[in-house]
Amino acid sequence: MDKFVIRGGRRLSGEVVVSGSKNASLPVLCSSILTDKECTFTNVPDLEDIKTMCKVLESLGVEVERPRPKTVLVRANGLNVFEASYDHVKKMRASILVLGPLLARYGRAKVSLPGGCAIGVRPIDMHLKALARMGAEIELSHGYVVARASRLKGARIVFDNTTVGGTENILMAAVLAEGTTVIEGAAQEPEVVDLAEALVAMGAKIDGIGERTLVVEGVDELSGTNHRVIPDRIEAGTFMVAAGMTRGRITIQGARPDHVTAVIDKLMEMGIDIRSDNDGDLVVDGDRDLEPASVETVPYPGFPTDMQAQVMALMCLARGVSSVTETIFENRFMHVPELMRMGAKLEEKGRTVIVRGIERFQGASVMATDLRASASLVLAGLNASGQTEVRRIYHLDRGYEALEKKLNALGADISRERGGL
Repeated sequence: MDKFVIRGGRRLSGEVVVSGSKNASLPVLCSSILTDKECTFTNVPDLEDIKTMCKVLESLGVEVERPRPKTVLVRANGLNVFEASYDHVKKMRASILVLGPLLARYGRAKVSLPGGCAIGVRPIDMHLKALARMGAEIELSHGYVVARASRLKGARIVFDNTTVGGTENILMAAVLAEGTTVIEGAAQEPEVVDLAEALVAMGAKIDGIGERTLVVEGVDELSGTNHRVIPDRIEAGTFMVAAGMTRGRITIQGARPDHVTAVIDKLMEMGIDIRSDNDGDLVVDGDRDLEPASVETVPYPGFPTDMQAQVMALMCLARGVSSVTETIFENRFMHVPELMRMGAKLEEKGRTVIVRGIERFQGASVMATDLRASASLVLAGLNASGQTEVRRIYHLDRGYEALEKKLNALGADISRERGGL
């Protein structure tokens, strides 16, 4: 397995371009199942999760091409398999997003129960209950979801808890359903908005985009589209934290400031200066002492759970006591013992971690446990004295495009090496 070897203590400076959003690309790729016309998606990052989703689509008989970097052409007119097998789905839980489109267009689907990062149970029962309300017959059999429907019917769907994947799955199912579907308690994340806008460009009728209630009027068919995926707000946030970790100054190009408002507000509260320049790029100046803060993860537009680990690493360098409360996932503090190996003073109290500031991290060998935890360890390594080894960086490759190359271009000293578990 690959690992990162980081020689810390270098101040980062320069410009970096944010890649397209992984979490927006995945459902948008699945939306191609809803039409027999060609779909072209641009600004798609070159990531392991994207490759996995393309393999899932190809296993269904969908034609997928990458004619040039950042571009994916998808043609689902030859789709002739309605089963997404365990071998493909086990690598990434977002593969469940083929369920709604398959059921909506073809009336049948067999999809393996999903895998992915070990950050919590993340059940899909809300997806299945909503599809059942739309008339689907659903059975769980031998690790698979087996679903059938002659044609889905519009229904009133109420999500008591925010579910991004559930909103995306039902939104895709509803655009070809008969009649009107009302989704109450819909997730408002930019990735959901991006999917909705792609569907509208294909001919879907969706009102309330970006709001808690979505109203979808089903249509008989959809056309193809040419859609540019939004920038990755979590990558942008990670580079903002990198500036603060190294007392650096980074210009982040291509980000959407309106997508990272909660992160910007929290980092500025901690003493990091963030502003937009005349070109609309974000200029992040971290060359000052950090102040302690408290963070609680909540659904968008609140502070994102996908930035929790990175900001915890930053809080370790603040003067005083900070706290991080995780409300989204029940098992997302696996980076805590690894940060402690690097000298962090952390104390878990249920869903909250108390963070007591230290002067600097110490280089050590640590192990990545999930995608965002991996990022927090790399950030700590950038600050640390001595050498840090971050093992199992395949987690990082799922969600950060060429991370070490981008950081090295800013002045970091990171090498990718073979060896270690």
